[in-house]
Amino acid sequence: MGRPFNPGYILEVLPRLLAFLPVTLGVAAATAVLGTLLGFVLAKAKLGSSALARGLADAYTWVLRCTPSIVLLFLVYYGLPALVKAAFGVDASRWHRAFYVVLTFTLFFAATMSELMRSAYLAVDRGQREAALSHGLSEFQAFRRIVLPQAAVSALPNVATALVALLKEGSLAYTVGLVDLMGQGTLIIARGFGAWSLETYLAAALIYWALTVAIEKAAGALERRLSVGRRGLA
Repeated sequence: MGRPFNPGYILEVLPRLLAFLPVTLGVAAATAVLGTLLGFVLAKAKLGSSALARGLADAYTWVLRCTPSIVLLFLVYYGLPALVKAAFGVDASRWHRAFYVVLTFTLFFAATMSELMRSAYLAVDRGQREAALSHGLSEFQAFRRIVLPQAAVSALPNVATALVALLKEGSLAYTVGLVDLMGQGTLIIARGFGAWSLETYLAAALIYWALTVAIEKAAGALERRLSVGRRGLA
């Protein structure tokens, strides 16, 4: 403390943080893909006819949404190796830290995506699906051609918000030793014995702000493109 604020250090530290941006983006991308797939399975269970499947999917979503992400990360990081060791005698503590981070946020993201998918599906008029089936389309064709395009447009803004939240939650990865963008920033501050903390965190914030804007702009452009057909039918 007592060191004057140095805006120039922000530009100096940015390249050192950006060098670890691929780690942050890789974790986020893997989590988004796996979480979306698991979310689809959960959404299908919630919309299905099996009361047991609906109950389990709803319970999963409730538990995950009520659990702080950092608590879930620690439960997975410390609990899973102990469970694997007890069940199979395998030392899972040697597995790469990225595995635990991706697994944690996949579980977390899937709960969110399942609700987004369920809501988007229910937002589409059921009469359109029934009309498609009556005209000879199969269930899959009706879903792909009629339901999915409309549900995607409906869900896209919320999906973008969920991706931004995932990106920010991923900054917790450094708490289990994964050196990503935020982890590198923490190491830089530690090596400087706390010096330049404000400048380093501001540099990290600038990167996250830029990523957030990029996601929002991409989602907005995609939404406009997907909405063209809907406006034409209106």
